[in-house]
Amino acid sequence: MLGLPDGTVKLVPHSSEWQHHFETEKARLQESIGAYVVDIQHIGSTAIPGIKAKPIIDMMAGLRKPDLWQACVAPLRAMGYEPYTGPVDLPNWHLFIKNQNGRKTHHVHLVPWNGDFWTSRLLFREYLLRHTEVAEKYEELKLRLAEQYPNNRAAYTHDKGDFVRTITELAVYVYRRSGLEQLPLPTQVVLPRDD
Repeated sequence: MLGLPDGTVKLVPHSSEWQHHFETEKARLQESIGAYVVDIQHIGSTAIPGIKAKPIIDMMAGLRKPDLWQACVAPLRAMGYEPYTGPVDLPNWHLFIKNQNGRKTHHVHLVPWNGDFWTSRLLFREYLLRHTEVAEKYEELKLRLAEQYPNNRAAYTHDKGDFVRTITELAVYVYRRSGLEQLPLPTQVVLPRDD
């Protein structure tokens, strides 16, 4: 089943349905806010086959211009998404959350296309896809934290932050070493092997 009650942390085995859920929602988002975004990508652990994840589809929509996020509010609300109202310390980052039957099922991060958030999340995803041993270490960490914080999503997210930052920095280094300056369009990043 897709979704979790607010604030809870529960990891489930990877499901091949998650990619289908993403593709379905991406098509709906493109119809709704496609005029304002360049691309929509599947991010987070549901985008990494083989590892356990919270059953919430995490997506990122790359805005053509940072201020266009405001034009997306009404169409996203019409789709059942509500803006995140907690503390925010990321510039030009806007999170929208879809709840269905009391369960969070989808997240959409509205960020500038090819900005720092966009690039780092794609590179992190691609690094885990290309390095299964690192993805497995990430899964081990997440399982331990989920057991430690089953009802504290903020602590769970905070305590995996160092791992995510370290792997993101490594992925950025590998990407820059390849001589590429921007993510290609469409933004299906291909990282060179670093071995």
